[in-house]
Amino acid sequence: MTLGNTPRVAFIGFGEAGQAIAAGLREDGIERIAALDILFAQREGEKLRAAGQTMGVRLASSAADAVRDADLVIAAVTAASSLEAARSAAPHLSNRPYYLDINSVSPGRKQATARLLGGAARYVDVAVVAAIHPARHRTPILTAGPHAQAIAPLLAELGMTATVAGPEIGAAAAIKMIRSVMIKGIEALTFECFVAAGRAGILDEVTASLNNNYPGLDWARMTQYNLERMASHGERRAAEMEESAATLRELGLDPLMVEATVSRQREMGAIGRQHNVRATLTQGREAIVDAVSAAAKERK
Repeated sequence: MTLGNTPRVAFIGFGEAGQAIAAGLREDGIERIAALDILFAQREGEKLRAAGQTMGVRLASSAADAVRDADLVIAAVTAASSLEAARSAAPHLSNRPYYLDINSVSPGRKQATARLLGGAARYVDVAVVAAIHPARHRTPILTAGPHAQAIAPLLAELGMTATVAGPEIGAAAAIKMIRSVMIKGIEALTFECFVAAGRAGILDEVTASLNNNYPGLDWARMTQYNLERMASHGERRAAEMEESAATLRELGLDPLMVEATVSRQREMGAIGRQHNVRATLTQGREAIVDAVSAAAKERK
């Protein structure tokens, strides 16, 4: 493993997170970056391919091509695909690269992935604990596992802000998955509370009342932000919340609220695909509440 601006980095999965991290690394001088996404070979992958070409990332044709001679593999796929991503890469890894699993999955899934990779890679459990934009590769992350301390100097040289959560694989994932119960649960409650308030004609009154109870929070801003995030990423967030539910089950808890959040996030993901809803995402709270409310009513 070489430090400085010379590591060879491979991305398995090139969606929002993968693109953001890769773009940041490229701007900081990391030249040898390869990426693979299962959508590359499909029409839906045109935007992903274009993004990679624009930032100067080599578009790989297979998992073997992507991870060839990589020093650092960053897995950034959908939650449901994390094991398959590792399975596709494992036979082609050489020289025991670090494998950064940034997928939003349960501690148990992280542990299963580490077992699958075995000695082919130095597995690191990674949790991204803030919005990936605008900081991109500098977004704060948590790392965990037996190789978390060893990789810290490399991550620091790459400009990444990493905090070691513990020596056990799953320690970082547990923090991410459990905090998501609250964060994405509040998003789901935002939908129900403010769509109901809009239909009742008391949007301002409910907002003012919440501001009285929680004076440190700007509920008008939070309403727009939470609904926008759900509309833009509801399907992915639903998949992540299924992993939060798995985390709670691993801890012996029934994920009653989490399962409801899964349903609401998935519904908002579908609503967010509608053009009339997407057109309101930057037009303010009232516009997005009205559009989401109308779209939800049409789905009934």
